Amino acid sequence: MNTVLIERTVDFVKEKLHGAEAGHDWFHIERVWKLSKKIAETEKCNLEVVELSALLHDIADPKFHDGDEALALKISREFLESENVSEEIIGQVLFIIKNISFKNRGEVPENLMLELKIVQDADRIDAIGAIGIARTFNFGGFKNNLMYHPDIRPKLNMSKEEYKKNEGTTINHFYEKLLLLKDLMNTEKGKEIAAERHDFMLKFLDEFYSEWNVD
Repeated sequence: MNTVLIERTVDFVKEKLHGAEAGHDWFHIERVWKLSKKIAETEKCNLEVVELSALLHDIADPKFHDGDEALALKISREFLESENVSEEIIGQVLFIIKNISFKNRGEVPENLMLELKIVQDADRIDAIGAIGIARTFNFGGFKNNLMYHPDIRPKLNMSKEEYKKNEGTTINHFYEKLLLLKDLMNTEKGKEIAAERHDFMLKFLDEFYSEWNVD
């Protein structure tokens, strides 16, 4: 494991994401990186690929770059090549970055590499629980979306394009994505962590509706 490479990647990501939206900033990356390492402890995997992918997975989130899904791959390749990383490792990292997203789940090939499963679980875990709730409301505010409207129903089973264009309420996002993530976990450790965070979100929603309706 090349610890110098990991340290240089950390520095690179911190610099690139300086000033990013709070739900997709360096601290999101750091949490996903730590979660990935925690899950990787329970799996036989290439830890270097896991760590590099976790660190680079949101280097250019398409949501903030006019939907450009190629930019993150370009930036990551250029950085990894500048660090003399082997083409084999670069290819695996780029594959993970390309296929990690929730919205792209219908396009992902079968028999995913273990390293992708680990980083994907970590990224999805950071989207649920208390942190997930905070990130969701932060992004909803960033987009100036309504928190909740009792007459606007969640849109289930959206296509990729519908999901990208959807501007529903923040509470609806729980039903459109967050509450679905528990059952999409790949690893046993991911499932264990996700179950606890899922239960926390259900309790939050119960309290939210109670307070909204002034019960």
